[in-house]
Amino acid sequence: MSRTVLRALLLAAFAPLAAASAATPELPAMPAIGPDARVLIVSPHPDDESLCCGGLIATARRAGAAVSIVWITSGGGFRLDAMVVQKKARPKRSDMRALARRRIGEAESAARELGVGPDARYFLGYPDRGLLRLLLDHYESPYRSKYTGANAVPWEVAVSPGSPYDGASLERDFASVLDRVRPTLVLAPSPYDAHPDHRASGILALRVLGTRGELANARFWIVHGGRGWPRPRGLYPDLPQTPPPRGASLPWEMFTVDTDAREVKRLALRMHETQLKVMGRKMMSFVRATELYSPLPVAADDARCIEALPCPPDGLPEDEPAL
Repeated sequence: MSRTVLRALLLAAFAPLAAASAATPELPAMPAIGPDARVLIVSPHPDDESLCCGGLIATARRAGAAVSIVWITSGGGFRLDAMVVQKKARPKRSDMRALARRRIGEAESAARELGVGPDARYFLGYPDRGLLRLLLDHYESPYRSKYTGANAVPWEVAVSPGSPYDGASLERDFASVLDRVRPTLVLAPSPYDAHPDHRASGILALRVLGTRGELANARFWIVHGGRGWPRPRGLYPDLPQTPPPRGASLPWEMFTVDTDAREVKRLALRMHETQLKVMGRKMMSFVRATELYSPLPVAADDARCIEALPCPPDGLPEDEPAL
């Protein structure tokens, strides 16, 4: 699909929502999730599923809804994490692959805490800190991760082991998960998120859902919302979440997270031990009385993002703590 056609589809799909949001400056409540819902969480890395959506997942499962999670990468590109966890000043590629395997296990444990069973967990296994390259530069030519050395999906637990690291394979595998889950609600990153893998995962969802005519089923979230956000840092579960600065123009909706669901979210985050060693206080800042989701991925007039281009500023320094 050309960028021009994709832009036209997105503008047509989201124009009514943009007009409504302009007339409603306060944060409305997100509709409740009923027992017939089928929810799919698009998680760029292991831990994002809990950070963005842990309260909603716990609430939806308690209501009887089906919830699935698809992890786009396995988190093997965070060098600072490997340095801290493995106590090595210069982690090797084998160390980065070992980190990714460990993070897959942590994701399984977090999903179990959230009530998401093994048959609803999908690992795609594409390269951490390489997703934008797949979508923009390596759509049909394999990309090799400078962190793990892999140029194809290396994990046996993946949806399609051995698939080349290219954009076409990534879109195919993501579409296959949509075919299996048939979601009535997809929660994906906004392209305004500062992390390039998060932006790429949002672009991926927009591309594939757009071609399927299913954009109305999507809501969008931000985890990397600007330096110092969320505030205050640390575990303050009775406070509401505040809109991220990078998403100030989006029409946020509040999803209320009750005390029980907040505790489930906290326990799920505790399963991501490797990440907690680097940024525990920041991670606990996402355990709040509300979670925020937007029916728009980007502002309706932001053609750069609607055309699936990277939205400046272009992401995080290589070793800045990344969720």
